[in-house]
Amino acid sequence: MKKLVLSLIVFASVLTACKEKKEKVETKEAVKVAVNVETLNNVDTSSSILNWKGTKPTGSHNGTVAIKSGSILLEDGKLTKGQFIIDMASIKVLDIPADKKGNGKLVGHLTSADFFDVAVYPTSKFVITKVEDKGDIIHVTGNLNIKDVTKSITIPATISTENGVTTFKSETFVVNRADFNVKYGSKSFFDNLKDKFIDDNMELSFEVKTKS
Repeated sequence: MKKLVLSLIVFASVLTACKEKKEKVETKEAVKVAVNVETLNNVDTSSSILNWKGTKPTGSHNGTVAIKSGSILLEDGKLTKGQFIIDMASIKVLDIPADKKGNGKLVGHLTSADFFDVAVYPTSKFVITKVEDKGDIIHVTGNLNIKDVTKSITIPATISTENGVTTFKSETFVVNRADFNVKYGSKSFFDNLKDKFIDDNMELSFEVKTKS
């Protein structure tokens, strides 16, 4: 009986580890955009969001960033183009209560020149350049712009339309913030950080909906 229980625990642990595995995306040189869909402006910013999570040896923080504007273009019911403008000044921290001092302190740090330098770079952007149908999911390639760097990445996602509202939802993907010159606490830029470093890998996921 003990062996059976132990086997079930091990099996459950393996399943959990597989479920929690996030896909790290490769950053490549930005792709030239052939069609500009910015004028569509059909994204509902009140129900669209970018989720984020960062980790360090002592724990993690997570939150959201608002979508400032965006466009999703469907042709014959399939996603072909899109663009999401991300409002970096809207960064929120969700794992610390909003009324706690630590919340405002972390938001201030993330928006400062140490991290995303929002005063200089108030927006980030994701521009879709290619979409490949992979059955239940689509592989979406696009130019991700953060600060003064633009790189091409490919992320897994789904697209669906119900009651006139189209929803673009990516799986959680991982980018290396060092690729975008986000340097604070990064082992890619600084030596002798010991356990004071912050992981370069940053988890992101989109949920973007069109206006009804």
